[in-house]
Amino acid sequence: MSKYLLDKFLFSVDRDPELTERYREDPVELVAWWEAELAGSLFNCIPHEKTTWLAFDEEERRALREHDHVALFAMGAHPFLTLTLFIALFERDHGPMEYQLAYARALDHVTQPYPDIST
Repeated sequence: MSKYLLDKFLFSVDRDPELTERYREDPVELVAWWEAELAGSLFNCIPHEKTTWLAFDEEERRALREHDHVALFAMGAHPFLTLTLFIALFERDHGPMEYQLAYARALDHVTQPYPDIST
C-alpha cells in the first residue's frame, strides 16, 4: 500500500477539471489510465523523468474505482484531498452542504486514534 500514491492520485485528479470529469463518469477507466500513464510521473519534472516501482494494490484500486472515501480514509489517504475531490465530483448533485454532511456521516463510526495520514 502506498499512501503517497493515493494522495498523488487524489491531488492530481482534483486539480485537473478534465480528469475530475473522467473520474466522475468512468472511474474504472480513469484509475487504470492514471496508474498506467501518471503514477510514475514526477511532478515538476520533464515528462521523461519517471519512476517505475509505484503501483496501487487491489484494495486501493477498488476503493478508487468505487469512490469509497471511507476505505480511503482507513488506508491513510489524506482526508482533505479526498473531501475536496469528492466535493468536485458530487456536490453538484446535492443541495448546499448536503454532500459534505453525508460524507461526514459515512465516517461517524471512526474513532480516535485516526489512521496515520503521514506519507
